[in-house]
Formats: sequence, C-alpha cells, structure tokens
Amino acid sequence: MEEFFIKAAQLILALSLLVLVHEFGHYVFARIFKIRVEKFFMFFNPRFSLLRYVPAKGRLELGTWMDKEENPHPLVSFKVGKDYEGTDSRIPAWKQTIYGIGWIPLGGYCAIAGMIDETQSKEKLAAEPQPWEFRTKPAWQRLLVMCGGVIFNFLAAVIIYIGITYTVGERCIRFRDAYAGMAYSPAAIEVGFRNGDIPLLADGREVDADTPNVLMELAQAKKVTVLRNGRDSVEISLPSDFLAKVSNEGAFFTYRMPVFVQKVIKGQPAAEAGMQPGDHVIAVGDSLTPSYTELTAALDAYAGKPTPITVERGDKTLKLTATPTAGGKLGFNLAAPEDVYPVFIRNYNLIQSIPAGWRLGTSTLSNYVKSMSQVFSKEGAQSIGGFGRLGDMFAPTWNWLSFWALTAFLSIALAFMNILPIPALDGGHVLFLLAETITRRKPSDRFLEVAQTIGFFFLLALLLYANLNDIIYFVSK
Repeated sequence: MEEFFIKAAQLILALSLLVLVHEFGHYVFARIFKIRVEKFFMFFNPRFSLLRYVPAKGRLELGTWMDKEENPHPLVSFKVGKDYEGTDSRIPAWKQTIYGIGWIPLGGYCAIAGMIDETQSKEKLAAEPQPWEFRTKPAWQRLLVMCGGVIFNFLAAVIIYIGITYTVGERCIRFRDAYAGMAYSPAAIEVGFRNGDIPLLADGREVDADTPNVLMELAQAKKVTVLRNGRDSVEISLPSDFLAKVSNEGAFFTYRMPVFVQKVIKGQPAAEAGMQPGDHVIAVGDSLTPSYTELTAALDAYAGKPTPITVERGDKTLKLTATPTAGGKLGFNLAAPEDVYPVFIRNYNLIQSIPAGWRLGTSTLSNYVKSMSQVFSKEGAQSIGGFGRLGDMFAPTWNWLSFWALTAFLSIALAFMNILPIPALDGGHVLFLLAETITRRKPSDRFLEVAQTIGFFFLLALLLYANLNDIIYFVSK
C-alpha cells in the first residue's frame, strides 16, 4: 500500500507540474498578443475551488463555492492588494485574470477570452467580439497561442534533461560493453552486417555510443568496421543509397539483448515453471537464445507445447518446463539494457549540458513518435494505458533522478499527444488555423463548437478505454 501512495504522489506531482507548464505556455503567448486570459487554474474546479486569487479585487479566497449564477461564496477571504472595482484606474493586464487551484487533480486550464473551447459559455461567444479576444486576432497569432503549451512542454523536458546531464551526467552503454552485439535491420543485413556485430570504425574513425549522431555517422560512411564473434575485425562497404534504405526502417541497429528476467508475471507460464527475477534464459527446447530475437522465434515454434527452458541462475544451470502461450509468450518482463550491461557516465559542465540536454530531448521525441506507430496494431491498442499504468511507471520508492527523468519523458509525450489533429486538443485548433491560413476562410463558430464537442466525447471515450485496459491489466497480473 505504501508503494501505491508513493507512485500516486509522484504521478500527481508530475502531471500537476506539466499541466501548469502547458497552460502557462498558452498564457504567455496570449499575453504577448494582448489577449485577455480570464482564468488560470491548476486542477479543475467545477463549482468549488480550494484557492482563488482575484487580483482585480485584491482578494485571496479559500474554499470558494460558486452558485448557479457563478457568484463566488468563499469560506475565508483575505485582502491582499488594491481593489480596482469602482475606480477609474486601468486594471493591469495580469490582474484581469483569476488564478486558482481546483479540487479535481486531473489537469488544469487557461480560459482565454473569445476562444471556442470547454471554458467558454454560449452567451460569451454570442456577444460582440472585442479587440482583446482570441477570435479577433490574426490567424498567425492564434496559431502561436495554441502551440504555446506544446512548445513549453518540450522546452520543459529539455531543461529537465539539461539539469540531469549537469547533475549526474549522460549515461550510455559503450558498444564494446554490449557483449551480445547489435541486432540489425533487414537493409543492414543485406549489405553484410550480421546480428551480434559490434561497430568499431566509420571510415577509419572510432565511434561509440557517446559519439554525437553516431547512427547517422555510421549510415553515411563508405566503410564500417565491426567486431564479429568477439574476435574478428570485418570491414563492410556500404552502398551510396544505404542511408535512404535504412531510414525507412528506423535505426539500422539496436542493442542485442541477452534474455535476463526482470519480473515474472503472476499466473503466466514463466511463474508456473518456477522462473525467477535474475534468471538468464539461454535455451528454449533445442534452440539457443543468445538474445531476445532468438527467444521470440523459439517460443513461436514451441507455442502450446510443454517445453524445456534452460536458465542460468547464479552459478547453476537449471532446466525448467513451461508451455508458451498460443501467441508465443512465457509471461515475464525483460531486464533493461542498463541492468545487463555496464553503464558509462559522461560528466558535463553547465555549458556542455545545454546541447546534451537538447540532444536528449529531440531523440526522446523522435523515438516516442516512432513508437506511436505500434498503437494501431492489435497488441498496441491493448497496451494503451490510463492513470494506473502511468503511475506504475514511477519508482516504488522516492527517487528524484528517476522522478525527473520520467517527468521529462511525460512532458514530451504530453506535447506530442496535444499536437495531434483532434478537435478539443491543441492540435485540432492548429489544424483549423492552418486550413484558415491556406484557404483564407475562417470556420464558423458553430462549426468549431460542434467539432469541439465531437473531439471532447472522443477523448472521453479514449480515456475510459485506457483506464478499462488498466483494470484488465492489473487484474490479470
């Protein structure tokens, strides 16, 4: 139970920070273009707010209840500044916004005047457009306002990565330390690479995991030298169109992973066979499994049949018997590369950490975008998770390094998901604004309202589906 609360606390803190950053991005661009922001809230506040700061009235309120006419009824109210109401003084722009904390910790919002979204009433949108409203601004300004949240989320991730690289350095696994070598794409195999090869040289220059843009440097080389079978140095000539070929397949090699068990799933064949965390699976039936690639092929071949599984446990070699599922699964999680291979740490000073943090941010975004293609497969759709699996990603004990690294990743994921062209997300607004820029015709308010409603219900259905997947996932664990 303690683990649950620690993970939940980390999830709430991370999402609160990221939503705050996201909405602040919208706020900043709105203020740059002199668009009024009516409310800026962390967490949602239907009918009740834990805290409200109303600068125009110089009041700080605690426990504010809103009646049907949206009149505030605070439990406690403090005077903290000048009351501009009833005076001739012009209210400063930032004081025209109500700031607060709601009671539902699932997000937040920035209510921008004149923008068609869930924060605006029909009465406000039916009124005469004002020069300080979102809807009266040029399309390029509205576009930047809508992209503000995504931009700030990405920059927040980069800043976190800069902090991590400056504080603890950049971690990587040196090619030579990955003793099982690399797994290569079909195009790389076609030109002469073999699974298990370890890259050494690109056109005579030494390369390693910490070489900037190492994959690009290797793919663009005329000759690549690899270590084969742990002893032979082999030179491979690459055709001039090699980069174009492997670009269609993503990275042309990845670390080849020995099969070490990180976690055994309860009730699955691995658990029933007596497999334990830390076991090294070296054979399935008569098939050797030097890496995960060979394991999956062997499990497919023995699917549904009681099969001897050979594992190394400490200094002992054991034979267990398991029946792979019809889909060729045993039911265990594979240990991460950094848990198997030695990790090299490169330290940076503050200036050096800036490009290193940027590189981590862009590479994380690129890898996340590539991984999204898997969502459209059957297995990928089943893997979509909600708040439960998000929380399960956090460490069971509080670790600030782990927390910030995962928060940076979630910030990039949030940025990407928000820019998807779905009405009710920032990307939906961006799509309509781009169409308006190209056609020079602004969609009607009615069209935008309907699109917003459809997008909202689509996202609600997706949220319910994701959290239902969580329930099924945790019940079956």
